[in-house]
This record gives sequence, C-alpha cells and structure tokens, in this order.
Amino acid sequence: MSYHFSTHLHGRSFEQAVEEVIGALQLEGFGVLTDINIAATLKKKIGEDIRPYRILGACNPKFAFKAISAEKHIGVFLPCNVLLQQHDEDDIEVSAVDPVASMSAVDNPELFEVAGEVQNMIKRVIESLSKAD
Repeated sequence: MSYHFSTHLHGRSFEQAVEEVIGALQLEGFGVLTDINIAATLKKKIGEDIRPYRILGACNPKFAFKAISAEKHIGVFLPCNVLLQQHDEDDIEVSAVDPVASMSAVDNPELFEVAGEVQNMIKRVIESLSKAD
C-alpha cells in the first residue's frame, strides 16, 4: 500500500507552487497549521544545503474533531502532511499523506471511516493540482 499521493508541477517558482497548494487545500476545507521549511532549518542548524523542501501541516477542523472524538491518541497522526520538494528548476513534486495508510495501525472502525473521507479530500487536492499543470 502506498502511503502518499503525488503529482508534479512545472512552469512556476517554488513559492508559487506553495501558494497554489495552499489554495487547493483551502478549497477542500483545509487550513495550514504548520509550515516547516526543512531546507532553511538544515542550513541554519547544520550548515547543509538541500533542494527546496517544505512540509505543510494541513488540517480540516471538522474532520480533526471527528478523529479526536473517535480516538483519543490520534493526534500523533495529525495534521495531514503535504510535502513540496523541488527536483530541478522546472519540477516541483507535491506529495500528500494517505490518511488511510497512516492510520491503518489503529483498530477503530469509526476512525477508519473518517480517514476514508479525508483520503478522498486529499486525493481531490492532488488531482486538482495535476489538472492545473
């Protein structure tokens, strides 16, 4: 089972891609709780340069509430991470976690239902980015 859904974006800057992904997430009811710039952090902390690499922590409050209500420790899997990484000047890969795969270790049918709904939303985000490219 794959643990992520991915697409590639071309013809835009990395920052434009970040904004496009945030917009696509918003259309599905997600906000971005965290924005972790791994490249900048590694440069600052250990002096290493890597390609642009950012992790957006996306959260849909309605479904986060459902998940937390169904499973008290589910916060270890929240928020849903969306990764942007630049492979070359004209290739930015966007990958989003598959919530069904990530939560498959939790034996809770109610949670599985919520994860399935969120999975569909995440797939639509990735598909919309694919169509926009």
